[in-house]
Amino acid sequence: MPIISRGFRGRRQRPEVAGRIPPGQHLVGDFPVLSAGPTPAVGLDRWELAVDGAVARPRRWTWEQFRTLERRPVTADIHCVTTWSKLDTTWEGVSLDLLLGELEPAGTHLVAECYGDYTTNLPIAEVTGGRAWVVDTYDGAPLAAEHGGPARLLVPHLYLWKSAKWVRRLRVVTADQPGFWESLGYHNHGDPWKEERYWGD
Repeated sequence: MPIISRGFRGRRQRPEVAGRIPPGQHLVGDFPVLSAGPTPAVGLDRWELAVDGAVARPRRWTWEQFRTLERRPVTADIHCVTTWSKLDTTWEGVSLDLLLGELEPAGTHLVAECYGDYTTNLPIAEVTGGRAWVVDTYDGAPLAAEHGGPARLLVPHLYLWKSAKWVRRLRVVTADQPGFWESLGYHNHGDPWKEERYWGD
């Protein structure tokens, strides 16, 4: 059952930010915590990130190795399917262009796999071209566990469930494979500006 009604246009927004708020969304000042399950405890000594699947050269990084990769600051508006939006959030992390670039991916999609067994699917075209990162800081501090720390995926142009928390593996696949929420009726793509919340939207 949808958590909001189709066609809901949200609360009246301030004119100076109204053009940045997708339909059906409202601004929040805090950072709500929403998860599909309990927050996993992932020690940095055992954290790792793998990029594998349909690639020529699979890679795996420990936390220390990941922290040596070229890092970028990211400022982005984020939008949750539960109707809240937060503007000008600040992060730092590693671009998926860098993580995928030397591996020669031969597939069309990624499946992000996480500590805690959450998954989500993304077309590779949606996470390249400077549009997605694996981030490990938020607002100048290490990313808190409840927000996906040590590291999470950040794909800010899509609803936030696509920005998988506690990411541990990016698996390149040759055919789309719906993830956790997508298998339960959420939209396969998730564009906030098109209100792609559920299958059929």
